[in-house]
Amino acid sequence: MRYSQLVGKTKKEAPHDETSKNAQLLIRAGYIEKEMAGTYAFLPLGLITLRKIMQVIREEMNAIGAQEVYLSSLQSPEVWKKSGRWDDHVVDVWFKSKLKNDVEVGLAWSHEEPLTQIMTKHVQSYKDLPIYAYQFSTKLRNELRAKNGLLRTREFIMKDLYSFDVDEAALENFYEKCKQAYFKIFDRLGIGDRTYLTFASGGAFSKYSHEFQTVCEAGEDTIYLDEAKKLAINKEVYFEDSLKELGVNKSDLKEVAAIEVGNIFSLKTRYSEPLGLNYTDENGAQKPVHMGSYGIGPARVMATIVELLSDEKGIVWPEALAPFKFHLVGLDLQDEAIKTQAENVYNHLTADGIEVLYDDRVDVAAGQKFADADLLGNPYRLVVSKKSGDKVEVKNRKSSETKLVTVEELSKL
Repeated sequence: MRYSQLVGKTKKEAPHDETSKNAQLLIRAGYIEKEMAGTYAFLPLGLITLRKIMQVIREEMNAIGAQEVYLSSLQSPEVWKKSGRWDDHVVDVWFKSKLKNDVEVGLAWSHEEPLTQIMTKHVQSYKDLPIYAYQFSTKLRNELRAKNGLLRTREFIMKDLYSFDVDEAALENFYEKCKQAYFKIFDRLGIGDRTYLTFASGGAFSKYSHEFQTVCEAGEDTIYLDEAKKLAINKEVYFEDSLKELGVNKSDLKEVAAIEVGNIFSLKTRYSEPLGLNYTDENGAQKPVHMGSYGIGPARVMATIVELLSDEKGIVWPEALAPFKFHLVGLDLQDEAIKTQAENVYNHLTADGIEVLYDDRVDVAAGQKFADADLLGNPYRLVVSKKSGDKVEVKNRKSSETKLVTVEELSKL
């Protein structure tokens, strides 16, 4: 990608109504644009990183036997009425509308009911189970107050996985597999060391559900953290009986702010029973399917990474998530020899399949180019100039050290 052709240029200032670090940096760096409160567009650089986050999640979901699907955002009220969740007094985040023929529809904020309905057509026998299906789909929630950039929006992509098992024991077995998969995901995304399994309310389904909370000052949640045991308790279940049951001492807990980056719920038969999702067991008896629900918000994870890993100069992406491995800066491009050398470096790296963003602007000062490179946060800045001679100057985004290397040596970084 050549910077001169890139959709989404850097800005000196973020919008005045953006107070969160993630929104300020992502907008200034040209990763996203704010369209309205709680709604953001992803520009090319932002979309590349978002997709890389999604791919990490996808790989770990596939590894535990889940199959990817894609469900519609437009929802018929009928399936939701069966579960009781069409009522605005039960779910207060619905966006609802009507078709031209006056038929009422909703815009999906979750997908337990529609996927359960689909499974009634595919599950008859115990031999059809288990089934684990997940998707990346757009969710729309009529949040009273959208805030904190990508941390709380009204429109967002969610990875939601739903499990369908023969009984509670099978559900619990997969639940544990998914829990471990989530730990792998957050490790790969660079926030595993700050992300803790957190006990939260299980609602009507079980005593506890589990959240994955990343410790961060920008977080909206309050959790009580036992660092030695690598677990936390959400403020909503911070009671003496909970502490005793979980085997933690109040004196060992530290109150911290955190961002919920994932959650898993044991739904049991909450949706299978009202929607008629049953199977015939080995003895010919009809039994309800046991379900679980497992969510991660990729854009919220992206915002969390920016909140945690940025510095005073801008974003610092983990290498696996950066839009490009190399940010190639061409200086003195009025000199044809330097311009040719920079082009050769760009062509050499891209021919090897290496991701490169080439700042090919001729009329921009070196200081501005370096500031833009720091703001964008790609792992390595490369400089071709009169000063670098026939080599390339390399600087790691996480350090201030620079060195000169040959073009061939770049491929080994």
